[in-house]
Amino acid sequence: MKKNSVRQLTISALLIAMAVIIPMVMPKIVIGPASFTLASHVPLFIAMFFSVPVTIAVAIGTTFGFLLNGLPFIITLRALSHIVFALIGAYYLQKNPNIVLNPKKFQLFSFLIAVIHSAVELVVVVAFLFGGQLQVEGNIFYFLFVLMGLGGVIHSMVDYNLAYFVAKALGRGFDIPILSKAKELKLS
Repeated sequence: MKKNSVRQLTISALLIAMAVIIPMVMPKIVIGPASFTLASHVPLFIAMFFSVPVTIAVAIGTTFGFLLNGLPFIITLRALSHIVFALIGAYYLQKNPNIVLNPKKFQLFSFLIAVIHSAVELVVVVAFLFGGQLQVEGNIFYFLFVLMGLGGVIHSMVDYNLAYFVAKALGRGFDIPILSKAKELKLS
């Protein structure tokens, strides 16, 4: 077995474990019926700084972990929907690692990933709403577009920035491929 594949498997397992534990211990902001758990996406965003295979493993592993923990099915499907934005983000970072060196481009990337993230989660929520498995009292527009839409974008951007700062700190003593590639490009 190659050293790199063992490394990627180990990193994936650690990130999956973090992703499953974070919702159990981190504070939640609840604006019924939506809830936002601080740092819940950080492990998946960190995976994007490693590789596409690590990102896939963390997205699928997190979904499976949520399913095993008995979380509501809608949350498990929302976690599965993360594979969409995570793959797009991981592929883009592989092709454009220098984006992490430009604060404006970095935040624009964060915003675009957040919009995709929020949109795919909205698809899951809307399917549950129209399927009759989710009831919302009050203004449906407010729930979908303000809480889930705008709230989801803000939550995603906060978590992405947290992930970047964690990855950057870890990168001082540990090889994080996207950050290493960005440094190489800066020096060349």
